[in-house]
Amino acid sequence: LKGRGVDVDPKGVLSINPTTGVIKVHRKVDFEKYKVLMLTFQARNKSNSAIDTQLGMEVNILDINDNPPVFPRKVYDVSITEATKQGSFVVGVLAIDNDAPGTLNSTIDYKIISVTPRTKNAEFYLQDSGTISFKGCLDYEVANKYTITVEAKDRGEVVKLSSTATVIVNIIDGNNHPPVITGQTGSGKVLEETTGISPLVIHTRDGDTPNTAAWRALYSIQGDKGGHFSIRTDPETNDGILTVVKPLDFEKQAQQSITVSVENEEPHYSCEVKERPTDGLWTIINHSAKKSTQSINITVEDVNEPPYFSEPVRKIVVEENGAVGAFVDKVTALDPDTHRLNKLEYAIKQDPAGWVTVNPTTGEVFVKESFDRESSHVTNGTYTVTVIVTDKDNPKMTSTATLQIYVEDKNDNVPLLKDSEVSVCQSEEISSTEITAYDLDGDPYSGPFSFELIGDVKEEWNFDPSHGNTVHLVKHKSVYPGQYTLMVKISDKQGTFVLQNLSVAACDCLVSPSCLVQRNVQKRVGSGVFGTAIFASLLVFALLLLSLTCSCGAVKSLAQVEDVSEDALLSYNIEKPGTDCMVPTALLNTIDTQSKEAFLAYNGVQNTGDVHQVSTQNFSPHSPLVQSNGFWSIERSQYNSHETSTWKQSLYRRDSHYQGAELSRKTSQRNQNMYSISRSALQSLLLLRLHSLQSLENELLDYEPHLYALEDISVNFEDLDPIELPNNEFNPELLSDLGPVFRNLASIVTWRKAEQQK
Repeated sequence: LKGRGVDVDPKGVLSINPTTGVIKVHRKVDFEKYKVLMLTFQARNKSNSAIDTQLGMEVNILDINDNPPVFPRKVYDVSITEATKQGSFVVGVLAIDNDAPGTLNSTIDYKIISVTPRTKNAEFYLQDSGTISFKGCLDYEVANKYTITVEAKDRGEVVKLSSTATVIVNIIDGNNHPPVITGQTGSGKVLEETTGISPLVIHTRDGDTPNTAAWRALYSIQGDKGGHFSIRTDPETNDGILTVVKPLDFEKQAQQSITVSVENEEPHYSCEVKERPTDGLWTIINHSAKKSTQSINITVEDVNEPPYFSEPVRKIVVEENGAVGAFVDKVTALDPDTHRLNKLEYAIKQDPAGWVTVNPTTGEVFVKESFDRESSHVTNGTYTVTVIVTDKDNPKMTSTATLQIYVEDKNDNVPLLKDSEVSVCQSEEISSTEITAYDLDGDPYSGPFSFELIGDVKEEWNFDPSHGNTVHLVKHKSVYPGQYTLMVKISDKQGTFVLQNLSVAACDCLVSPSCLVQRNVQKRVGSGVFGTAIFASLLVFALLLLSLTCSCGAVKSLAQVEDVSEDALLSYNIEKPGTDCMVPTALLNTIDTQSKEAFLAYNGVQNTGDVHQVSTQNFSPHSPLVQSNGFWSIERSQYNSHETSTWKQSLYRRDSHYQGAELSRKTSQRNQNMYSISRSALQSLLLLRLHSLQSLENELLDYEPHLYALEDISVNFEDLDPIELPNNEFNPELLSDLGPVFRNLASIVTWRKAEQQK
């Protein structure tokens, strides 16, 4: 015999007598583990042990009731509300029996053995399925917890096995006690026009468990038509706090009557057992609770209320530049205190430009100063004024009204150029620059504008297009480099126009992108460089006083002209090479290196009080010197190697045998570049000029004078200013007393001539 129960687990259960074939059982077999034992039976021949017969055999194990029903949990803990209706599911219990299914050994019956405490109002029962429910009414105040013992027993034929479990049912207090208002505290008085005040506190009693939904009170207000009150619950005391949320008006209603009612957050529940039949659920009665209410009277106390404007914001229209004293508008304020005879007084609270005034009694507003729509106080054409009214009661109360005054625009402004100085590139082709105009007036008294050039300049300049806010000023090929002043007529849409000068600089843009930058570069100089230049000038002046010891021959007298305030043509009687005056070497060596470098590095003009200093980089050795207001000025020339500027220029020609005349003209309308220097700084400039003349003459050869027939040159000089020569005679003696500066210059020249003679 082989198989399960012999040589396969469970081993040693069965055995067979090898001679008789009797099978015996040696020990128990657990049905829950091995319900069938599968075996193989063999019969062998004794002589040769050959298998004579082989059979399969099954041994069925019969179950006995050896397993009691078992609950998954020993204790079941659940909670239900007091208002749970009878017959509702409370908890389900289920036991498991491991005996053979479908037999009496595994069939389970459930039974409630005990319930603690036992109450008259409720009875728990257990259904066959293991579901626990109850009959009647739960009452938290009677029992807030039930302990139930449940038994599960099988139906074994020989013996019945069982087990028990404990079910704990916790009762949550329900709202079976309605809240009741017991009274109120507080003055019950409220000042009119005030909020946030609590005149009353409502007190309430509730028999349910504190701080639960069944205990917390919810208050409501009836009869508050204006919505003036609100009520909230104090979380600690459960009292209702009445609060004013909207101002009350004594003049409208001095007494307010309202009703306050209370209920709980959880709906009220009432249950009463009427009959207890043997079968089925009990008969119960549900009672609906009535809300507890309280009537409240609130007294409104009078206070002085501020006056108010029926129209706090008014929009009106006023003409620009209107007559002073003209009527603007009338503001009217009302006093809500009708039983008081208060006097109202009007005043201007906010008037940024001071354009209006108000009658303090009637509230009529008048023009104090004419309105200007282009003023900075006017925003988008609207000027805002605030009027304040004050009553004379104690305490004084005020209120304000806003006047939004729209100012009607008038054509009281002419169009103007945005930039009165522009530059245009000089080229062989036609070039242009943008011209922009603006008008402080609004539409239709502003742009787009019409542009027109006044004068006979159509061959040189024109606008293209000539209409718009921004147009192009076109320069023709016939215009030479220089500074020009054009008269421009600018007209707005209504024909109002203005004549305005436009300064135009024509220059080579390959050298500088803007002529205006070149003209104004001298104005941007740091204060540190200016201070260094002042120090250097003073040092040089001191050295000159100590070092000017040279002497030269007599200086030729000059043909002199009239001493006029304007520039003049000075005729010189020099028709031969100049003297080879040398700057004394000792004099040059005495110049401090730092002072000289600072002076040479000084670029542009720096205005410090009464003294303007000039840069040596911008100073030409041939620039004419003019004395004015105690200072010397240098008129800067604009020239190059090929052509001469037609505006504010110095016409200059020179070789080793000829020194020509210098032409200069000072015109305030054309902004001559004049640079003023102090007398102390002039010493250094003179030395630099002499030194440059000396270097230039050393490079040139002397040759006979050459006559230039200027009248035959086919060059158009129409753009040059005319030269006016004085008709009256000039006293040469006036040039003999030019001050110590020219005496020093003369001494240097005399010293050089003496050296040559030696």
